[in-house]
Amino acid sequence: MRDMKITRSAAPKSVTALTALFLAATLAGCSAAANVGDTVAGAVHAATSQESAANSATPAEIAEAVAELASIPVKGKAPKTGYSREQFGAAWSDVDHNGCDTRNDILRRDLTNITVKPGTKNCIVASGKLADEYTGKTINFTRGADSSAVQIDHIVALSSAWQTGAQQISADQRLQLANDPLNLIAADGPANQQKSDSSADAWLPANKAFRCEYVARQTAVKTKYKLWMTQPEHDAIAGILAACN
Repeated sequence: MRDMKITRSAAPKSVTALTALFLAATLAGCSAAANVGDTVAGAVHAATSQESAANSATPAEIAEAVAELASIPVKGKAPKTGYSREQFGAAWSDVDHNGCDTRNDILRRDLTNITVKPGTKNCIVASGKLADEYTGKTINFTRGADSSAVQIDHIVALSSAWQTGAQQISADQRLQLANDPLNLIAADGPANQQKSDSSADAWLPANKAFRCEYVARQTAVKTKYKLWMTQPEHDAIAGILAACN
């Protein structure tokens, strides 16, 4: 699973893949009752529980995600009061001090066949090709009028993070969260706009082959930054992980 072994925080290693998958299945079974009356969450959960998810993650990574899920607190969303993008620092800060902003760092990581803008110390990506994880499409990226065809998505949206615990962490931790490669992915612009600030109970990638990694990275981010989940979000992720094989 790309970058997870390097950037995810430590998780309990004593959970075996078999035990973890059994736990996920148990949690998924509880989700039906919890989601009654929640049309969007119910539809997402039903879709994920009725079909076997193609898995881009290893059994060990799924076991780790299930173990993390079990440790993440479950409670309701906090009010959105006080939220702004600036609560997470200046957009695309150079937090690793490599001389490049985070957006270009992620473009260089996720795109292939890249060219860079001359005179930018190989920093600013001018063009490249994205094998988009959200849609399964191949997207040609060219900086300029059509730059928005490829956007950098926060896998755990900042607004959602704000309502699930980020208000309670430090400004520096929020800056790190907004620029953490674990929480960032180059993605199809329209798919990113469709997702907006949705959590896993309301939006999943159309590319089913990426769903296991997608929710596993969400659990890793939530664990790393001590965020919580809502019950529908937790149940949707448990159902997806149970279907990973």
